[in-house]
Order: sequence, then structure tokens, then C-alpha cells
Amino acid sequence: MTARARHRYPVRAVRIVSLCPSLTELVFDLGRGADLVGVTEYCIHPAEGVARVEKVGGTKTPKVDRIVELRPDVVLLNEEENRRQDGEALVAAGVPCHVSMPRDCGETAAMVRSIGARIERAEAAERIALDIETRARRVAERARGRERVSFAYLIWRKPWMSVNATTFASGLLEQAGGANVFAGKADRYPEITLAELAVAAPRRVLLCTEPFPFQERHVDELATGTGLSRDRFVVADGEYLSWHGSRTPDGIDYAARLIDDARA
Repeated sequence: MTARARHRYPVRAVRIVSLCPSLTELVFDLGRGADLVGVTEYCIHPAEGVARVEKVGGTKTPKVDRIVELRPDVVLLNEEENRRQDGEALVAAGVPCHVSMPRDCGETAAMVRSIGARIERAEAAERIALDIETRARRVAERARGRERVSFAYLIWRKPWMSVNATTFASGLLEQAGGANVFAGKADRYPEITLAELAVAAPRRVLLCTEPFPFQERHVDELATGTGLSRDRFVVADGEYLSWHGSRTPDGIDYAARLIDDARA
């Protein structure tokens, strides 16, 4: 880091605990990785950086007492990744918390700005937020007026589960010109049957690599179970499609490539 960059940012340390993997990655990309005093065991990026930070449990099983002992200036949580009762317990113990849950690119840019302000990295956050907004606008404009590509996005096996229109992943793919065949399901993460998938017959069935680690071998299982051609199934990077934060700019372009490939 240059002397000019060091001068631009405050030197005051901010003790941070992150209980969401995508937010942990964001903290590092905002230049505050050294100020993390606690992360979850599921925080894996950047590998070298998180290896040096104390693990304070899982996203659903944080060690609340230990987090309180660490005296953080802020704990970063996500409404979906983390449990409400853990956040409430931290607040009751006097620990400042920042809770977010963006559902689309606009809300993600706002979240990045909010966290940047909270950990005194507003300038770095603004660069990421503007990148999100610029790429989202470009992808949406490219998709306007073009044929929509029907898709299903699978996140789990046994039972088979998909996503509805209110999820971040569906939003990215719809923005790029996709049409979620399970958009209207009442549950955010509905259980589906292979018979339903066969009837919906989406042009693309995206097999997300997280939370269930879909692999190429599952393509054969699904093609056999639905009768759909094998070339409709694609294993997709779940981090690019479901992590919101500094990974979102590349996730926007990745979603667009998936939809463009389906058109081709």
C-alpha cells in the first residue's frame, strides 16, 4: 500500500467479527482484513487471510459468549445465513451489530456502501458499489428485448430444492435475461420433484455448487430422472451466483455468460 493510500484511510483499528462468508470476503476487499478478530468456520475466502483469524463457530452456531469476549466494534450478520436469536443475544450483551440481506444488485450496492461506512472504508466501498451498478445496468440493457431463457436453479438434493423469484441468485439470472420456471413458488427455497422439473422443461437446469456440492455425475442422475437431454444441465458456481458483496460484479457477468451460452 502506498503512503498516499495509507494517509487516505483512517488508522484507527476497528475490531470486526463476520458471521457470513461473503461479508468476510468483503471486509478483506475493503482493506480491513487485518481488523477481523473472528470469522466462522465456513469463511473460506481469501484462504490465506482467514487462516489467521480466530474461528467463532458456524453461521448457525456462533459462539456468542466468545464473540462478546472479543469486544468487537461491530459484528456483521446476514438475515438468511445467521439466526435471529444469535443477533438478539449479541445486541442484548451490548455488542454492535450490522445486519443485511440484499435480494438484488441495487440492494447489494447499498449494503456495500453501508458496511464500508460502518468500518471506515467508504471510498473503497463506493468503488465496489459503482462497479456493481455499472455492470448490472449493462447486463440488463443487453438483455432488454431479447428472448428470455427459461431456467431452473437447483440448490439441494434429497430432497431436490430450487429457488423462487425473491432470491439473489434468481435475480441475477433474471437480470441477464433468464426466466425462472419456479419463480412463482411460495417458498424461497421450494422442494420440487423430478416430475415437476420434467414438465417445466427449462432450457437450462443450473446445478449450484453450494450449499449442495453438485458435480457432473449428478447430471446423469437428473437427465435419467427427468428425461430431459443431458445438454440442458450445467454445473454452476454457487459462489458467483449467491454470494453478495465484492464478488457480485463478477457474479453479474457470470450469470450473463450462463444465459448467453444457453441462447447459443
